[in-house]
Amino acid sequence: MSGISLALRDGFARPWQAIAAVLAVAVSLHAIYVAYIGQYVAPELIRSGVLMACAVIVVCTAPLAGLIAPRWPRAAALGWLIDILLLANLAYACWNFLYKLDDMENLIVSFSTVDKTTALLAVLSLLELTRRVFGSVLAGVGLITLLYCLFGQDLPWIFRHSGFTLGQTMEIVWFGMQGIFGAPLGIVVLLIFIFIVFGALLEGTGAGEVMIRMSLAATSGTRGGPAHSAIIASSIFGMSSGSVVANVVGTGVVTIPLIKRRGFSGAFAGGVEAAASTGGQIMPPVMGAAAFLMAGLVGVPYQTIAIAAFLPAVFYYANLFVAVGLEARRLGLQPIPRKDRQKLHDGDWFRSLMFFLPILAIIVTLAMGRSASMAGFWAVVVTIGSGFAINADLRRHPGRLLHALALGGIAGAKIIVAVGTIGLLIAIFNLTGLGLKFATAIAMLGDQSLLMALLLTAASCLVLGMGMPTLPAYLIIVLVLGMALRRMGVPDLSIHLFVFYFGVLSAVTPPVAIAAVAAAPIADSEPVRTGIAALKLSIVGFIIPFVFVYDPTILLVVNDFDAIALVSEIVRLCFAIWLLSTALIGCEVERLLPPARILRLIAGFAVISPIFTAQAAGAAAGIALIAIHIIQVRKKAALAPAEMLTAAGAATENEQSRRGEN
Repeated sequence: MSGISLALRDGFARPWQAIAAVLAVAVSLHAIYVAYIGQYVAPELIRSGVLMACAVIVVCTAPLAGLIAPRWPRAAALGWLIDILLLANLAYACWNFLYKLDDMENLIVSFSTVDKTTALLAVLSLLELTRRVFGSVLAGVGLITLLYCLFGQDLPWIFRHSGFTLGQTMEIVWFGMQGIFGAPLGIVVLLIFIFIVFGALLEGTGAGEVMIRMSLAATSGTRGGPAHSAIIASSIFGMSSGSVVANVVGTGVVTIPLIKRRGFSGAFAGGVEAAASTGGQIMPPVMGAAAFLMAGLVGVPYQTIAIAAFLPAVFYYANLFVAVGLEARRLGLQPIPRKDRQKLHDGDWFRSLMFFLPILAIIVTLAMGRSASMAGFWAVVVTIGSGFAINADLRRHPGRLLHALALGGIAGAKIIVAVGTIGLLIAIFNLTGLGLKFATAIAMLGDQSLLMALLLTAASCLVLGMGMPTLPAYLIIVLVLGMALRRMGVPDLSIHLFVFYFGVLSAVTPPVAIAAVAAAPIADSEPVRTGIAALKLSIVGFIIPFVFVYDPTILLVVNDFDAIALVSEIVRLCFAIWLLSTALIGCEVERLLPPARILRLIAGFAVISPIFTAQAAGAAAGIALIAIHIIQVRKKAALAPAEMLTAAGAATENEQSRRGEN
C-alpha cells in the first residue's frame, strides 16, 4: 500500500508491511468506535492495548533493518531479530502491567528481577521507537531523564534528589497510572486520535485538492498569486490535519512549484509553505485538535478556546499575506493577467462542501453541548458521507478510504509512541521533584523580571518542541512549565496559549525547523535557508504570545474586557506588522536601505512593547520612517522625467554632432 513505506523491501519485509496496514486501519476504526461509545472497558486495558498496537505499527513502518541494510546488507536479518525481541518484551511488559494492576491498587505488589528488567527494557524500547519516528531530541531527553532518576542522588546543587531504586522508578513509570499509561496517553487515545483520523480522511476524500484549487483561483489576481494561495490552503487544511509535516507535504507538492514559477526563490517558496502550514495549528476552530485538548486542561468550554485563538491567528496570517506581497513588489512581480488566471472547474463550489460540511458538523455538535470526541466522530461520518455523495472518483475507488484510514493510523501511532515517552518524563519529574524545581527557578526569575521568565519559558518551549509534533510538544511543555507562569499571576488561558504558540513555532525555528526541512526538498533549496525564510515570515507569531500575557484583551474572553484597549491593541499590532514586515523583506514602495530596515525593526518592537513611552516613541519613529521613504520615492519619481528628457537631449545632440562630422 502506497504511503506505508518500509525502508527495506524484501521477502521478509512484505508481511510486516501488510501487518502495519491492517493494524493501522484497525486502530483508526477503534478511534472512531471510542469516539462514539466512549471508554467501553477499563482505561488501562484500552491504553496498554493501543500502545502495543501502535508500537507494532511503528516497528513495521520504521524497522531497524532499514537502517542497517544500506551499510551492512548481511546484517539486516539481525535488525529484524532485534525488532521481534523488542516487540515480544514490550508485549510481555504490557501484559505484566495489567496483571499487577490490582496488586498496585491494593498496595501489596512486589517486583521480581524479571519484572523490573522487562519493564526497563520496555521503557528503553519506547525511547528507541520515539527516536525512529521523531529523531533524537525527545528520545534523548527521555533517556537523560531516566538516568537522572536512577543516578541523580550523586548530582550537586538543586539537581540532587534523595535517590530511587530501579524498582521504585519502574513502579511509577511503568506499573503505575501516573507514568507511561497515565492521563496524557488517555487523552490522546480517547480524544485526539479521532481528529488525526479525521484529517487523514479529509485528504483521502479529495477535499484537499478542491481547497487548493479554490485558493489558487481566489488569489490569482494578487502580486503573490500562488504564494498567497498556499497561505489560504495551508491554513484551512492545516487546522484539521494535526501534523505540520503532513500539511507541508500534502499541499506543498502543489503550491511550492507554482510559487517558484511565479518568480520567487526556492527558499522563499519553501518558507511560505512551512510558515503557513505551521500556522494551521493555531487556526480555529480545530487548531490541529489542540483546541479540544486545551479546553480540557484549562477547564473552560471549547468555544472559549476558539474565540480566544481567533484574533492572534488572524494577525499571524495577515503578516504572512503582507510579507508575501512585499516580497513580490521587491522582485517587481505584477498580478497575473486576467486571461491566464486559475479558473474554477464546474462544481468546485459544490465539491468544497466535502471540507466545509465536516467543519460545520464539529461546530454544531459542540454547540449542542456534546463532547469533543463526539464532534470528531460526526466529523468523520460527515466526511465519509459527503465524500461518497460528492466525489464520483471516490465512489469508483472506495479503497481510498482504507488507504486514508491506514495513513491516519500510522500518524496516530507515531503520536502515541511520543506521548508514551512524555508520560515517562512527567512521571520522573513528579517523582524527583525536578519539574517543581525548574518551575520554582523560573518563578524566582519572574520576581525580578516577568519578561526574563517569559523569555526563558519561550526558549525552553522552542528547544523541547524541536522535531516533535504539536500535541506532544504542547503537552510536555505546559505540564512542566505552566506552573511557573501560574505562580507569577499569569492567567491560565494566556499561559496555555503562550506555551502552545512557542511549541508550534518550534517547527520553523532553526536548527531543527522540521517544517522547513520537509519543504526544502520540494522547493529544491537548502533546509537552513528555507528555515531562515520561514522564521522571518513567522516573526509575528513569536511576538503575539507576549502580547496576550501583558495585555490579554486580544483574547476577547477576559473578565475585564475593554473595547477601547482592544482597538488600541489592534492598531498597534497592525502598525508593528507593517514595520517589521517591511524591515525583514527590505521593501515598502521601493527597496529599503539597511539603516532604514534596522530602524524599522527597532520601531516595530517598540510599538508593541508593554511600556507606553516606548510605544509612543516607536510609533513616532515608524511614522517618520514611512514618511521619509514616501518623500524619497516621490522625489525620485519627479526627477525621473527630467532625467529622461536630459538623457534624450544629450542623445539628440550626439546624433547631430555625428551627422555634422559625416
